Amino acid sequence: MEQAVSAVQDEAEGTYTHSTTSGEAVLECEGVSKEFSVAGGKVLAVDDVTLQFPASSVLAVVGESGSGKSTLARMLLRLMPVTSGTITFRGQDVTHLHGRHLRGYWREVQAVFQDPFASFNQFFTVGSLLRRSLHLAEVPADEADHLIETCLGYVDLTPGQALGKFPHQLSGGQRQRVMIARALMMKPTVLLADEATSMLDATLRVNVLNVLHDLKHDLGLTVLFITHDIGQACYLADRVAVMEHGRVVERGTTEAVIFDPRGDYTKRLLSDVPDLRGSLKRPA
Repeated sequence: MEQAVSAVQDEAEGTYTHSTTSGEAVLECEGVSKEFSVAGGKVLAVDDVTLQFPASSVLAVVGESGSGKSTLARMLLRLMPVTSGTITFRGQDVTHLHGRHLRGYWREVQAVFQDPFASFNQFFTVGSLLRRSLHLAEVPADEADHLIETCLGYVDLTPGQALGKFPHQLSGGQRQRVMIARALMMKPTVLLADEATSMLDATLRVNVLNVLHDLKHDLGLTVLFITHDIGQACYLADRVAVMEHGRVVERGTTEAVIFDPRGDYTKRLLSDVPDLRGSLKRPA
């Protein structure tokens, strides 16, 4: 995967370039909160969250439904404005960028969501959809097919398995891997996976988790893995942050969270996976 070389944001064009040093924080949020107005008052969905996302690593954000993790993800993607706090990419404040100034950021920070079926136009083949994405990104047509084949290879798919088929003709795991390949075509620095395995059965789930693990190692991607399943988080992630009621209530290395959880909420999440400590086999 090609990597650009500087940490400079050109606001006039909305472009980003970057260097990648393992362990360096590529994306950060500081004191980020999100408040929604509802009948009868306001709800604080995300409350003063500060996180760092080191380069070439996987950070899992874990919490039950309603914990605020997906709201946090949408703010990090700049799909939703923050109420307070800042989001920085390579030290550059992106909290209030809008319009064309976000195009470069969205190339660098790509997302894979829960339902891959809903992300495709069902009336076009996968090949047509991927080529259209590259056309919109102004990738020359003579480079598109090679890039598509390369990115499908990263997720263990061949052009013959995917390009001539309609989305409904693929398995759930294949659709999700195509979604990851489409994100990789933009040559991102950060891949945000929001409940990307929750609609898959156990076998396909492990397959996608292993793909994400390999992308971290092979391409140096920073992966933000949003999940309600602490077992998946501990299988994949280098570090884990646990969210409850909009706040980060525990954070640390995966091993620390598994073997020395501090909070009752984390202990309860771990109790739902009773064999986690003894049988968890993370990718080599």
